[in-house]
Amino acid sequence: MRIPLSYSFRNLWTRRLTTALTISGMALVVFVFAAIIMLAEGLEKTLVETGSYDNVVVVRKGSNSEVMSWVTRYQASIIETLPEAVIGDDGKPFLAKEMVVLITLPKRGTNIPSNVVIRGIGASSLALRPQVRLIAGRMPRPGLSEIIAGRSIAERFRGGGIGEIIRFGMRDWMVVGTFDAGSTGFSSEIWGDADQLMQAFRRTVYSSVIFKLRDPADFERVKEWIGTDPRLSLEANRESRFYAEQSEDMARFLRILGTTLTIIFSLGAVIGAMITMYSAVATRTAEIGTMRAIGFERISILGAFIVEALLLGLIGGCVGLFLASFLQLLTISTINFQTFSELAFSFTLTVSTVWKSLVFALTMGFAGGVLPAIRASRMNIVESLRAS
Repeated sequence: MRIPLSYSFRNLWTRRLTTALTISGMALVVFVFAAIIMLAEGLEKTLVETGSYDNVVVVRKGSNSEVMSWVTRYQASIIETLPEAVIGDDGKPFLAKEMVVLITLPKRGTNIPSNVVIRGIGASSLALRPQVRLIAGRMPRPGLSEIIAGRSIAERFRGGGIGEIIRFGMRDWMVVGTFDAGSTGFSSEIWGDADQLMQAFRRTVYSSVIFKLRDPADFERVKEWIGTDPRLSLEANRESRFYAEQSEDMARFLRILGTTLTIIFSLGAVIGAMITMYSAVATRTAEIGTMRAIGFERISILGAFIVEALLLGLIGGCVGLFLASFLQLLTISTINFQTFSELAFSFTLTVSTVWKSLVFALTMGFAGGVLPAIRASRMNIVESLRAS
């Protein structure tokens, strides 16, 4: 004979207080577990979406970020001759030679300084990145000390708003526009004319060259040519992959930290579930004996108690995920380990996060309920009935 599922639901409802406390503990652990995964997913999504699949970024060999790279004007002129690059309406390659440096700016309200990316752009830079759009003001005019700020910079840093002045490179720079790059890393940058910025920072080399491929399938051939040309000492990367790699170390750190914290917290939740289930067994000794006497097998008793524990875990997991979903409304910032610049991003809830959290919650429920369930299934019928 099998015990119906309604039996497990009814017993959880009967012990509402202990059930609620156990579910709360599990929900808290799942909340922490989901929050850490969402944090790592948000970081990865921000940097992955920063790049486009059909764009190629060329940097110095061995450089894992544009800040540590340099490309000479001679090398850039060679790359401009690539036949695989898209040709614009003006007959020139759809290509941008950019310079990237870091400066320190104080945050609004706190005046705490943080590193910010300054990107010197060319005429094609905005067109190469369709996810970037000007939302206020205008583009900087070539030859002038004008810049535009990403939305995150304008909101969080002093001097980032339209009409404000930022001093760096021994010059005063006027913010003439604000751009929005969605959930990408470009929203945490300041852009200006590459030639003017190179003069200000006394730079004679670019940081990178970006161009759009006619056919994305040509990437491997282009990569091999750039990597083997002795005049260049450069390497080509798909823009999407280049920026995705910049999130790997930070995301890995977050996952390791989150896993460690979650394991510690989960021990308390498992112990709480175990106490709840042992209490259920102790208060239902006579009931268990009666079920055994009327024909329910040990395996049915075992299954019923394990189902109760799994239900505790499932409900706790759903509550924890529900609470964690509100974190998507928050935007946080951290230092990118690869570029040492501040990056703003949001928590991101994905299908992968949902199923991992629910599996984790069910695992906690099973771990907390398996021993009490075994004890209940092994009870002697006569001794159980005497307990009544």
